[in-house]
Amino acid sequence: MTGLPGAGPVLVACSGGADSLALAAATAFVAPRLGRRAGLVTVDHGLQSGSAERAERVARWGREIGLDPVEVVPVIVAGRPGGPEAAAREARYDALLAAARRYGAAGILLGHTRDDQAETVLLALARGAGPRGLAGMPPRRERDGVPLLRPLLDVPRDDTREACAALGLTPWEDPHNADPAYARSRVRADVLPALVRALGPGVVDNLARTARLLAADNAALDDVAAAGLSAARAAEGGLSVDGLAALPAAVRTRVLHAWARELGASPAALSHRHVAALDALVTDWRGQGAVHLPGGLLVRRHAGRLTT
Repeated sequence: MTGLPGAGPVLVACSGGADSLALAAATAFVAPRLGRRAGLVTVDHGLQSGSAERAERVARWGREIGLDPVEVVPVIVAGRPGGPEAAAREARYDALLAAARRYGAAGILLGHTRDDQAETVLLALARGAGPRGLAGMPPRRERDGVPLLRPLLDVPRDDTREACAALGLTPWEDPHNADPAYARSRVRADVLPALVRALGPGVVDNLARTARLLAADNAALDDVAAAGLSAARAAEGGLSVDGLAALPAAVRTRVLHAWARELGASPAALSHRHVAALDALVTDWRGQGAVHLPGGLLVRRHAGRLTT
């Protein structure tokens, strides 16, 4: 909670599960000692019977331990793009960011643990993600200008359960976390325990450490790519093919990814396939047609440049 901008409160995103309960309790204790107000936001996704009542119980508990402001935010998940997990996640983040703006919050605290990080790395590995995906969840990042912080990323999930037991708290067990219809649930229930049995308990920390190491590498490569993007810009607009071709492949694809986002391609929809097609306009030019990017964008090669 140190180093946050402004004097606004920090808001804990609290579902009522062990991780976020432990985080909220710790925040209620620590924040006043740092001279910072702390509040709580619980999001009611409306996906399960009794969700509104459960959210109100979480909010009532938050007020009892001295958190202020405290708010229940109902959201509508249906109709959002992506699968059910992605739709619920985006609805939740939209609600949290809106609450942060309402209260002028200095940041939002999220209860992801070391185990969540290990699961994220395994899921990224399974879908063939590159270094950015394998870097997992950052301990801090900004979204729409609001800092999102994960202070428990180095804390084992078992520790949050033990903290709740010591405080006399009864966490809510989300049935979705045990539903095999969700990939993360299968990783949590089957894949990660199998790896622990086969390779020992250190595998969880090693997966999380892999994310930290790759995050540092990504940051360095992103700095190089930012310089590469600046150098590759053509005076007439677009990017110089010769300038791109001179870059190492790992840097060039990052430059193309950043440029595609700059053009307006949605980060969530922009995939390796799109970036590979852009790269082929530079390194495997055979007179092919324009590359279609998310958002209806077309990028073509013309007169030694990539242009829209």
